[in-house]
Amino acid sequence: MPSLLGLLALAAVACATDSYSQPNSTGIKLQNGFERVFIQPFGNNGMRVRASIMKDPTGYELSALLDPPLEGPGGNAGLSYDQLVPFQGNGTIRNGNIVADIVLGVISFYRVEADDSWTLLTAEYTDDKALYSRYYTQDFRSPSFAAEFAFTSDPDEQFYGAGQQACCKDNSVNKKGQSIDLINFNSFVPIPLYMSNKGYMQFFNMPSQGRMEFSPLRTRFVSSEATVVDYWITAAEPGDYDSLQQQYTAVTGRQPTPPDFILGYQQSKLRYYNQTQIMDLAQRFHDEQVNVSMIVVDFFNWKYQGDWAFDPEYWPDPALMAATVKNLTGAEMMVSLWPSVEDLSANYLALQEQGFLATTRDGTGVSDSFAGVYTRLVDSTNPGAREFLWKQLNESYFSKGIHNFWIDQADGGTLGEAWENNGQVINLIPYARAFSQYFIGTQEGAGKMYPWLHQQAINEGLHNLTNSPASSTSCDYMSLTRSTFAGGQRYCSYLWSGDTLSRFDVLLQQITSGVSVAASGISSWTLDIGGFTGLDIDTDYGKELYVRWLGMGTFLPYMRVHGDRLCNLPAVSTPFAANPCPNEPWSYGEENFVIAKKYIATRYQLGPYIKRLYEMLQDTGRTLMRPLYYDFSLSDPFVAKATGANDPLVTHQFMMGPRILVSPVGIQNATMKEVYLPRLPQSYLEQNMTWTHWWTEKDYGQGGQSVNVSAPLDEIPVFYLGSKDDILSGNI
Repeated sequence: MPSLLGLLALAAVACATDSYSQPNSTGIKLQNGFERVFIQPFGNNGMRVRASIMKDPTGYELSALLDPPLEGPGGNAGLSYDQLVPFQGNGTIRNGNIVADIVLGVISFYRVEADDSWTLLTAEYTDDKALYSRYYTQDFRSPSFAAEFAFTSDPDEQFYGAGQQACCKDNSVNKKGQSIDLINFNSFVPIPLYMSNKGYMQFFNMPSQGRMEFSPLRTRFVSSEATVVDYWITAAEPGDYDSLQQQYTAVTGRQPTPPDFILGYQQSKLRYYNQTQIMDLAQRFHDEQVNVSMIVVDFFNWKYQGDWAFDPEYWPDPALMAATVKNLTGAEMMVSLWPSVEDLSANYLALQEQGFLATTRDGTGVSDSFAGVYTRLVDSTNPGAREFLWKQLNESYFSKGIHNFWIDQADGGTLGEAWENNGQVINLIPYARAFSQYFIGTQEGAGKMYPWLHQQAINEGLHNLTNSPASSTSCDYMSLTRSTFAGGQRYCSYLWSGDTLSRFDVLLQQITSGVSVAASGISSWTLDIGGFTGLDIDTDYGKELYVRWLGMGTFLPYMRVHGDRLCNLPAVSTPFAANPCPNEPWSYGEENFVIAKKYIATRYQLGPYIKRLYEMLQDTGRTLMRPLYYDFSLSDPFVAKATGANDPLVTHQFMMGPRILVSPVGIQNATMKEVYLPRLPQSYLEQNMTWTHWWTEKDYGQGGQSVNVSAPLDEIPVFYLGSKDDILSGNI
């Protein structure tokens, strides 16, 4: 129960204000023996909590938060407080509609309702027989510690977000009942953040490894190594997920609007392995009169890992290549870079001598192997290493007209996978991952910031060369990344779901991955259309899968084709990984080429709508790829119930922005699709909106029921709300 004195004090504050309830305190310090806990107002309707043992936090620990936040109170306050709560003491602090209330040393969080009543959101978990809700263990060799923080949850509570679990079995949107490891690797980008259907979001502002546990009565965050436990919590009305996202992105940063070109069709494969192939490809797009916005050069365009430069044997004139692509198609180019460095690289000695390579606890710093050599990681957590890396990228690529960069394998710790010995059969031997150590700390304590700071290296360089401030709200060019951390959305960068399998069930599973990472604040997201591995372009299965996936990709935040294809062509022995199999729109048969051209043309028709969605994302953090519970959990009880049960009828559909519902086909040889059309909220009905089929213009009414619709290959099931003319003009 909340403390009586707290209720009386905050009622007085609420009566004195007409709208937003300003903080009634600069902060609370709870002195609990050897433990210190600081609670401060931060952002709109938010509280930041920091806990340490033996000494106060410094206030300079690793953090993804913006200080000051873009919106709301707090910031630049350090660890200030005006309430000191002793052991077993009480205290209360309010900021907007959220209250942190301490009773006998236990912290609870409440939402203040319109009638000034308090609704419990969550509290530190206590029971007659249970571990402390704030539980620490410390290794005597280090000032850091491991921590477990536990909070109450209701048995029927739903949790959303938690980052990306992209391949290939997790089809969940509601994470209740799961335990999620907090370690980044290929396709797995967990973010220690979740939204509750009770109307709050909790974010653990810590890049450490660990796990999140969503058990029936308790939600627990576990950190393997920390010097401070730092979390932030915010509240909104139940069902108002856009407000939660607005408040979260105000304290972690908002996605700058992407350049127009990148919203079109992106062509990639593993891999175009020489300059002539790229120029021939551009000529073919020109001759076929097919729009293309970006052409991508994948990995091993270099001679040695760590060169960050084209191998001149295969890429003799990059500037000519980029200019040819631009002249023929208008497209920009993107090039892949890896963080791995081998001994033969031209940069190896300089990186070693300047301390710009990550080390390991023992030995020489070797953290993995690939293509027959052992590798180390460039330490992008070191500002000097970031500057070194960007100088190489500028000299080798940017100055030659290739302005966009693909950050691959930079997941941290190893060379991108959950195991050691990447690319070798012996990766099946369960070696422990390397104990990597960085400029900012260890992999256990800081590793989730490794990919985040790799993104920052590119972001800093792009802003410097384009004379735009780091705080710019728009991008001239972009990086593509396989991994990130909370706040990664504030960079000119977009995430993709990694190396997924080429199967129909995985196509559908990608929807749950996309909406989950979007619920974690990362809307700038895409995938490999067709899946990464296993698609044979000469089979009926492969051709149909490609077209179905291309249809879905048309309505994603970015339309990007990529993959390591199989085909009947003879293998190419050199250079390394020189796959001859094609992956272009005309590679899947003439009939399918006609369909591919239709989808690509549709993508360009959607350009103004998608651009407007990104403007809204930048303005308020409004999510692009939206799970159905975002917009319809209050108006349609079935959506709320089905989301809780992870019913694929609901979770394998999504809204692209507020007006377009997409229901991809994930069964081979299907000709019909069951689509659930949610019951529309009253605000939609007042605008005379109904569900209308995108391709036939048939009106399906106000929703609240399943419909069976025809689903030929060239007509992915899509429905829209309102005027299609308004959608296509971006007038929403």
